[in-house]
Amino acid sequence: MTAAAPGAAEEGPGALAACAGEFLNYMAIEKGASDNTLAAYKRVLRDYTAFLAARGIREPAGVGAPDVREFVGYLASAEGRGLGPRSQAQAASALRVFHRFMVIEGYSESDPTSGLASPKTPRRLPRALTRKQVDELLAAPQGSSPLAVRDRFMLEMLYATGMRVSELVGLDLGDLEAVERLVTVHGKGDKWRVLPYGEAAGAAASDYLLNSRGELAHGGRTAALVLNARGGRLTRQGCWKVIKKNAVAAGLGEVATPHGLRHTFATHMLEGGASLLVVQELLGHASVATTQIYTEVTRDHLRSVYARSHPRS
Repeated sequence: MTAAAPGAAEEGPGALAACAGEFLNYMAIEKGASDNTLAAYKRVLRDYTAFLAARGIREPAGVGAPDVREFVGYLASAEGRGLGPRSQAQAASALRVFHRFMVIEGYSESDPTSGLASPKTPRRLPRALTRKQVDELLAAPQGSSPLAVRDRFMLEMLYATGMRVSELVGLDLGDLEAVERLVTVHGKGDKWRVLPYGEAAGAAASDYLLNSRGELAHGGRTAALVLNARGGRLTRQGCWKVIKKNAVAAGLGEVATPHGLRHTFATHMLEGGASLLVVQELLGHASVATTQIYTEVTRDHLRSVYARSHPRS
């Protein structure tokens, strides 16, 4: 197997490289794919077209099923990217979409990915924090500095609503309804949903809006709700750093992850008696099957409660 040099795809001539560029434009403009999805597709297609070019394949008609299978295997190898099963499956999915696009657009007569099997991915249950760990994490931002007040607001809001990090940093001032304690978020698939939040998050929001945000804005005018130290909208990466920093301060660096508060929200809601459909709506899952993974977590909780409580357990 010939290894391809990373980055060669975009430079390589030929119809495949041109189709890859057209496909990315199609996904961005007509399908409205997110920046993260486009970046992932671009990485896969760059490596894919380079891999094929190293074999002398530059036209869609020249790609066979063995080439696709060997490329996915190459991604898992040490000379490739060393990707795990989950990332391999995502790459295989990107290739399927790309080849279907070329067939639909008439660039290819057949789809070499039609029989491609995705690598089996181990089922990973979400890791939820305990209530004590949540309290420790939410108490981690110390002091009354603008950044500490902002961090408390961010952590409280993530745990109170279960929203994604990307949804939090995408909020504008007008999305927060302080009196009714509701927040409107723009989620995946260009879908909007309204989420309630409790008194603790409401108090943190009031503190942030009254005592922190104005100072962080430095006199600037921006609609963004969550600001960075320079007065601009906080990025998703910046939000991750805030969570990680406070997780380390709380002694939870190994268990509190950027997505962890969302997992924890769902798990605690179900443990508290919320229905699966309600949690699905709050999380913004398109299918209840996605939400059902949390029932495995709560079953463990139920077993432990049963073992402690039933006299003949």
